[in-house]
Amino acid sequence: QVQLVESGGGLVQAGGSLRLSCAASGRTFRSYTMGWFRQRPGKERQFVAAITGSGSSTNYADSVRGRFTISRDNAKNTVYLQMNNLKPEDTAVYYCAADFGGVGSPQKYDYDYWGQGTQVTVSS
Repeated sequence: QVQLVESGGGLVQAGGSLRLSCAASGRTFRSYTMGWFRQRPGKERQFVAAITGSGSSTNYADSVRGRFTISRDNAKNTVYLQMNNLKPEDTAVYYCAADFGGVGSPQKYDYDYWGQGTQVTVSS
């Protein structure tokens, strides 16, 4: 069982930056691909970024590539999402997820564990 707790959300102006963190419980953190997803009201949860267990491979949605960076610190059981040049359309609840043995899938159904989410609001 893996428990995930996100933090770092908030209100920021367009063009600004935020860094989200996701702390994971358990001693097998590096066995999991970690992903970030987001969900706007009334919309499907969508893929943002993923990173493999070793951190050697990353995957990004086209809408955030070049602006967002996913990283992880396996010694701290934490994954990060650095978000730069934020836009109002980035406003959403952001969720951290874990996929055991995964390869960076963008499909939410591949992820086994989810955090409770953190709200990001970007004002214009």
